[in-house]
Amino acid sequence: MKDIFSHIIKVSSQYSAHHTRLNAAYLDTPLGPMIAIADETALYLLEFMDRKAFEQKIIRFLQKTKSKLITEITKPIGSIREELINYFNGTLKNFKTPIHYLGSPFQQKVWQALTKISYGKTKSYLQLAETIGKPTAFRAVAQANSTNPLAIIVPCHRVINANGNLGGYAAGIIRKKWLLEHEAKI
Repeated sequence: MKDIFSHIIKVSSQYSAHHTRLNAAYLDTPLGPMIAIADETALYLLEFMDRKAFEQKIIRFLQKTKSKLITEITKPIGSIREELINYFNGTLKNFKTPIHYLGSPFQQKVWQALTKISYGKTKSYLQLAETIGKPTAFRAVAQANSTNPLAIIVPCHRVINANGNLGGYAAGIIRKKWLLEHEAKI
């Protein structure tokens, strides 16, 4: 996976004409390697590196932000690294690392609502749609959920189907199940 990380950093050099530089770090977690991308004040992306279409997602992110990645540890990256260790150890329930949402106003509304789902609890896509005042938009909510760029800390894994089935998860259903079980036992 470190080869993939190095490749992503190299690919980002195509955007070197752009003035924006974001910092990237490789993070080892019990569920697999992740990439964290941040500026000096906030985290923009936290993603499992083996998720489906990972490289395409990062390229779209770089195009959208018109940025190049450099490998420096900023305060937000250091913070999320420490918080993830504590989360996986079962000693952290609420993340405090500042985040920067990159998405449409609707996506941002969904992602903000996700952060209000309590640790160890779940909501259905329909309940989440109702929470944001759009009760018939549960499919759009599911789509916004699937594009969440901040895995774990914007807890899209806490959203399940109305029938109780786990539903989807961009980083894989096995990870979703593990995260829900981890949170349920603490």
